[in-house]
Amino acid sequence: MAMSQAANYVEKAVGHQDVAVTEQDLTNPARDRAKYADPSGETMKALVWMGKNDVQVIDAPKPRVIEPRDVILQVTGSTVCGSDLHLLHGSVVEMQKGDILGHEFCGRVLEWGSEVTKFKKGDRVVASFQIACGECMYCKQKLSSQCERTNDNTIENAMYGGRTAGMFGYSHFTGGFAGGQAEYVRVPYGDVNLLPLPDNVPDEKGLYLSDVLCTSWNCVVDTGVKEGDVVAIWGAGPIGQMAAEMSFTNGAKRVILIDGGPASWRLDFVKEKLPKIETLNFSTLPKGQSVTSMLKEMEHGGPDVALECVAGEYAKGWAHYFEMLLGAETDTSEILNEMITSVKSYGRCGITGVYVGYTNHFNIGSLMERGVRLIGNGQAPVHLYWEKLLSMIQEGKTDPLMMLTHRVDVSELDTVYDIFNKRGDHMQKVFVQTKFSDAPAPGTPELTTYKK
Repeated sequence: MAMSQAANYVEKAVGHQDVAVTEQDLTNPARDRAKYADPSGETMKALVWMGKNDVQVIDAPKPRVIEPRDVILQVTGSTVCGSDLHLLHGSVVEMQKGDILGHEFCGRVLEWGSEVTKFKKGDRVVASFQIACGECMYCKQKLSSQCERTNDNTIENAMYGGRTAGMFGYSHFTGGFAGGQAEYVRVPYGDVNLLPLPDNVPDEKGLYLSDVLCTSWNCVVDTGVKEGDVVAIWGAGPIGQMAAEMSFTNGAKRVILIDGGPASWRLDFVKEKLPKIETLNFSTLPKGQSVTSMLKEMEHGGPDVALECVAGEYAKGWAHYFEMLLGAETDTSEILNEMITSVKSYGRCGITGVYVGYTNHFNIGSLMERGVRLIGNGQAPVHLYWEKLLSMIQEGKTDPLMMLTHRVDVSELDTVYDIFNKRGDHMQKVFVQTKFSDAPAPGTPELTTYKK
């Protein structure tokens, strides 16, 4: 948390580098009502970050069009992602009080700027979680998550040797854009970053093109899962679940899903949806056994492919716990080391869970000596995949409803964050409704209410 605030001060002192072509640091219209808020004075329910482990639902100003390619959406669906928990925990730097969260959302077009011509009022659309300009070197290849022109952050550029695209609701480190866990949202370059949803794809399916489906698909194809592979996946959350399904789609022979602790129930949940998977609970290993030794017993030499669908903030041992607490590292290397030592020689390890900075005790020796390929999958380039995945939904080749367990209201998002953080109520993936949402689609959960 202290590191995050220090990063805010440094960024403010150093300043941006003026490469962005869209307004930066407008994470809440209340930061400058005259410039960012709708002149009607209308307010909206929105979830904001107020400090480490503190999110609150507040009344915030409705956003206005401020640039000619903006689109204002009435949000009809959003969700809570595992990576939102990194913001909750203060693991991602440059959060500021009052930042509106949420990077996965869909909605209806309400208003637009003078240069937007492809939409009409009421069109149903889903947003990509990253903000792309559509014109730079990366955008021309549909590598939208690496857009060169929508994130001006100096610290990210210094740490990474380059910047990611701007991202909705994901700190000033990624440009400082208000997110979609709200009743309205402003979408910069809306003509680029919104995908129309057809009538035969309800919000409860189309919403997840925003992130989770594209991220899972990218994890699988970027790591090169192919016919006959044995795949081990760390993390049985929504990304791990969909990556398991998509590994089979891409020809995997076996998929082994690893999880444990308070999230152990997720192994049974995914097994029920995907009976072909095998599971490994790291919290109930036989005495003297490790995840690596068990995987090598299950498959001679270990799996061909390891996929990391957890994140770097979850320390398993005391050494990493204290090093992270003291700021000696930002991310633990424990899962990465398990992956590297578990796969066959010349195996492939893909990292999709969020890692934000630096790690200690990394087993570079095994990586080099055994020829293991370590692949940073990157923030998934949504624009590269979302049209294909939309077609797969329509054709029944993938079903995002398999991970959906709850429908909740935006007014209860603070409570939902707490439950999701604790892996409670068997909450795998939520659909967050607003006053603009349609009734639940057939086969989807009814509304769950937590506040009396």
